[in-house]
Amino acid sequence: MSGVWGWFGGQNAQKKKDSPKNAILALRAQLEMLQKREQHYQRLVDEQEAIARKNVSTNKTAAKTALRRKKQHEHTLEQTIAQISTLEQNIYSIEAANINKETLMAIEQAGKAMATIHSGLDINKVDDTIEKIREQHALGEEIANAITSQPLGPQIDEADLEDELMDLEQEALDNKMLKTGTVPVSDEIHRLPAAANGEIKSKAPVHAEEDDEEEELRRLQAEMAM
Repeated sequence: MSGVWGWFGGQNAQKKKDSPKNAILALRAQLEMLQKREQHYQRLVDEQEAIARKNVSTNKTAAKTALRRKKQHEHTLEQTIAQISTLEQNIYSIEAANINKETLMAIEQAGKAMATIHSGLDINKVDDTIEKIREQHALGEEIANAITSQPLGPQIDEADLEDELMDLEQEALDNKMLKTGTVPVSDEIHRLPAAANGEIKSKAPVHAEEDDEEEELRRLQAEMAM
């Protein structure tokens, strides 16, 4: 029994929903008929006016009869035009009311949807959720900083690196002095007495002897050329 009542209830709800649409359709059909009626009576008015103009000089009785008919048709035409205007206003009013109703129903549905969405939420819960998200972001930052700040290789003592660097620099300096014959300042100080005793000056005669040999060789070459 409830199914039957539900079916009838559904039908009634559907009819109620479609009633504005059906009213608009009926009004538009009536409007179309009245517009055709307007065209018909406008044509009759034009015809009677043409007859009156044709007989105004030759047959006044026919002309007067045509004018009388014209007046009757004009009266009917005015009524038809008034009815058309009334129907157009009714159609506009029903359409506007129906649009307002549909808009209001849509707004109500939106309100119900928002109420359903917010039914399980409150401002305290939102604040707690936001705070938890912030804590997770902060934790992620700390984890990222910890990963990037800790080297993945073995721990190296900076002091050991400095000592090894100084040893390499000293070794490079020693090799350079060996190649160029430069004596460190400390060695020159120790060898100053030896230089004062004439060890450095002893190299001068060697250069003098080499110059004499070169000179002798040049003289021999000149003699052979002669």
